Amino acid sequence: MYAFDYQRPNALAEAAKLFGDGEDASYIAGGQTIIPTLKQRLRRPSVVIDLGAIPEMQGITVSAATVTIGAMTCHADVAASADVRRAIPALAALAALIGDPQVRNRGTLGGSIANNDPAADYPAALVGLGATVHTSQRQIGAEEFFTGMFETALQPGELVVKVVFPVPKRAAYKKLCNPASRYAVVGVMVAETASGIRVAVTGAGPSVFRVPAMEAALTTSFAADAIKRIAVPAADLNGDMHATPEYRAHLIGVMAARAVAEIA
Repeated sequence: MYAFDYQRPNALAEAAKLFGDGEDASYIAGGQTIIPTLKQRLRRPSVVIDLGAIPEMQGITVSAATVTIGAMTCHADVAASADVRRAIPALAALAALIGDPQVRNRGTLGGSIANNDPAADYPAALVGLGATVHTSQRQIGAEEFFTGMFETALQPGELVVKVVFPVPKRAAYKKLCNPASRYAVVGVMVAETASGIRVAVTGAGPSVFRVPAMEAALTTSFAADAIKRIAVPAADLNGDMHATPEYRAHLIGVMAARAVAEIA
């Protein structure tokens, strides 16, 4: 690693000031992305700002209508929360599928969505459930938050503080995971929300996306058979050593059908 200054602020305002004063500052949440890049000398920040001591970014609050999760809440806490399991079982199940125990106990919701890895699980939950991202400056709907591969609507220095998930009528998440990293080769969240059926896909494309044709078919008939003939074009999907675009297109249908079958 290169030498850098390390700061651990106790408030959002203090974190923002440290970021603004730093020549090339970086925030650190769970460290699942920034630590490897520092070790490989791919980044050289002047200061690393640890967000772990900021109270506003911690914890889980559940009401009758929403589940609110602080940005610094780790995946293991979401998976283990009895309140989350009662309100949105699919969200707790998704968190339990992320990585391995070491990753789940260090990685955070805010760090995951701010990084927006195309194979991350949480983007499917945010878009599939119609969540709202609360930042240090504003509120952003999930579909406006994720803008492209490793890209979000966050401005320099802007922090994810918490995410508010509306409680759906019912939902399920299914994925085919890479056996080594546990990232999603393809993951699909299907949810029946107050605004209608939502089908959100992660792992298949450069960023999370919805499948309107499946949503329309499931609105008419909420059954796995309703979507079995709906094909997702492979042209814009990812292709790599783990799966071709065509295989990922096929997996979208398979994972969506499994999610619908679990719910129905």
